[in-house]
Amino acid sequence: MRGNTRRGAARRGKSTWAAASRRLLGVACLVASGMAGATEPEPPTMVAPAAASPAEASAIARDGGDAQPDFWRPAIEIVGFEILLNRTNRYFGSGRDDYRVSAASIRRNLRSGWGTDNDPFQTNQLGHPYQGAMYHGFARSAGLDYWQSLGYAFGGSVLWEIAGEQTLPSRNDQVASGIGGTFLGEALFRMSSLVLEKGGGMPRFWREMAAAAIDPAAGFNRLAFGSPTSPVFSSRNAAYFSSLQVGYSGNVERTVGGSAVNLKRNAAQIGFAIDYGLPGTADYPYTRPFDYFNFQTTASSAGGVENVLTRGLLVGAPYAAGPNYRGVWGLYGSYAYIAPQTYRVSSTALSLGTTGQWWLSESLSMQGTALLGLGYAAVGTTRGSADDRDYNYGVAPQALIAVRFTQSDKAALDLSAREYFVSNVGSGTDGGRDNIVRLDASFT
Repeated sequence: MRGNTRRGAARRGKSTWAAASRRLLGVACLVASGMAGATEPEPPTMVAPAAASPAEASAIARDGGDAQPDFWRPAIEIVGFEILLNRTNRYFGSGRDDYRVSAASIRRNLRSGWGTDNDPFQTNQLGHPYQGAMYHGFARSAGLDYWQSLGYAFGGSVLWEIAGEQTLPSRNDQVASGIGGTFLGEALFRMSSLVLEKGGGMPRFWREMAAAAIDPAAGFNRLAFGSPTSPVFSSRNAAYFSSLQVGYSGNVERTVGGSAVNLKRNAAQIGFAIDYGLPGTADYPYTRPFDYFNFQTTASSAGGVENVLTRGLLVGAPYAAGPNYRGVWGLYGSYAYIAPQTYRVSSTALSLGTTGQWWLSESLSMQGTALLGLGYAAVGTTRGSADDRDYNYGVAPQALIAVRFTQSDKAALDLSAREYFVSNVGSGTDGGRDNIVRLDASFT
């Protein structure tokens, strides 16, 4: 990793959404337990993962969670959710005066320009995307498709920026909640639905509890308006590969530049990852956004949630090269939150790229993704000194290469490299530029 991060002033927190970090750690464990039997697709004569039992298959809707979409329900739920969030922050959160919303503050926000705000990094880059994921989940679980749900999430974010807070509306929150929130929200919705559909051997009650913990908005709708036999969004028997990792990390260098953080030498870690819709199954269509996606999260005892990463195919098509290679290419949407002890970067982006799988032998395969795109990112040190600003925004060209080698279902070697060049375009400040390169390797 190399970084040339600028420092800036630390600001006080004001939103209770920082608690999203603890929930996302729980999500990783619950998804892992719900997908214990997940496997990658087999060589060209492959069979997709087993379908649901006949009794459950009748409850699986092919194109959405509900047979008929309900357009009013998510609108009412989003408004109600924002009222509840505003009141909670007003009476129990920090920065309570920011939530003293009035007709005058709403009129001012409607007439003002959009800038960048000074909330803590975790609030803006993890809490706000999770808030947007809630909006998205309300809409998806009411039977709306991805693009319709994106509209609800984007509109819900605009409503919050205008009427949820007194502070002036900020474009960084709109990007994080209204766009990044849909990329995160769709992944959570798909994983929640997969637990309900496949189950991993869990009894129905525990499936419902695990699915609701992964996507609380969808869980609320299922509890309030559905039943255990309500339709479930169908995975169309997508091939998927998931892993749960537990271990520890050690740092060999205690120098952290301008950061005021007290670097911890050793930390316990837990991580979860899933690739959903892996290329290779001949009859699997890539007709819906996120029919292929990757989701990863890592937490540590040193700093809580360190990574939340998701990327999904928005529009694309499958292709083949020879008898042993299958792939998909197109436009991807991605959300990334990376916050180890020494630096932080977060991005919402659109990229062009491809994901493929090459069978090297009957038991050995190589899976990979290559993306090149443009996003809006935040970057900075973990914690600057009291008089400095500790992160900056900017338009960010970025690239990703990720490769996995698997030996049947016995072992997997993951390698990835990602780079973010965060410019000063759209930063809202007169700051400089930052370049972050991150390399990861893991063996499971």
